[in-house]
Amino acid sequence: MYSLARPFLFGFDAERAHGLGLRALELAYRTGTSPLLARAVAPMPVKALGLQFPNPVGLAAGLDKNGAHIDALFALGFGFVEVGTVTPRPQPGNPKPRMFRLPEHNAIINRLGFNNEGVDALVRNVERARRKNGLLGINIGKNKDTSNERAASDYLYCLERVYALADYITVNISSPNTAGLRELQEEQALRQLIGTLREAQEELGAQHGKRVPMLVKVAPDLSEDDIDAVARVLGDLSVDGVIATNTTVSRISVQGHRHAHETGGLSGAPLMGQSTTVLRRLRARLPHDIPLVGVGGILSGADAVAKMSAGASLVQCYTGLIYRGPELIGECVEAIRRRRDAPSRGPVAPE
Repeated sequence: MYSLARPFLFGFDAERAHGLGLRALELAYRTGTSPLLARAVAPMPVKALGLQFPNPVGLAAGLDKNGAHIDALFALGFGFVEVGTVTPRPQPGNPKPRMFRLPEHNAIINRLGFNNEGVDALVRNVERARRKNGLLGINIGKNKDTSNERAASDYLYCLERVYALADYITVNISSPNTAGLRELQEEQALRQLIGTLREAQEELGAQHGKRVPMLVKVAPDLSEDDIDAVARVLGDLSVDGVIATNTTVSRISVQGHRHAHETGGLSGAPLMGQSTTVLRRLRARLPHDIPLVGVGGILSGADAVAKMSAGASLVQCYTGLIYRGPELIGECVEAIRRRRDAPSRGPVAPE
């Protein structure tokens, strides 16, 4: 069915199509027609982050920034859905146009800039959701006009407000679309920020009587030395997990395309190799008990398996969903199931 809808959606600019697609998914959910969009995904329980996931394939943050379509997205078959990025105060994001499709490359460039209605609006939406079919992640960030020196206050504000509602929380310090945000990945800044959030996480766990895992989402544009430093800090601080990776500012793989000059983060197929390299290096350097979520460039079941082979415990997609539709979810689950059930996979090659 998506193959019929895609030409219609692609007839609009990317951001308008984004909104129309979400409204269509919501309508399908409310009318009980979501099963027409894709085949049902057979359960494949996976334990990670101390949680039981219905299957290992999730939706990456960014599609539903305000948590307004949680149930409709779960109805597609995702094992987990991550909403956000959300900031303490509402903000409009960057000027339009700010999303660009590159169909020849199965890619998207976006410079949305954490456009969202603020954490209080997201909390209200999450409280209304039924959330029967999977686990919910909430991705938190800082407002554009909050300096990096005061960034911890924004992250703490969001952490405190979403803690009781989330199955896990992701700290986004890797979007390229908020000026200076990626500087928070530098070793000293990272240690200070995540150390502060880890203390708050433990205090909130005691207050609420439950421990909600906290993950950190990193960029694909880190040097090898930077990756090693990130792994060292996150290992020392015993974070619950790492998401690898966000979008890239590199344009090497799309040179010559008419949108290649647009600023923002590139996602989709061109990101697959770069993000998987970061994932593999992190897996080799992080403690074994810190799981990784692989995201970036998944457009097929084989891509999902490649992420698992590189060390991921779970995978996420976003741009692949735009190009392939909901059938991608079940395809990835089945490919991972076949990998799991194969008589012998052999060891993953060391880096």
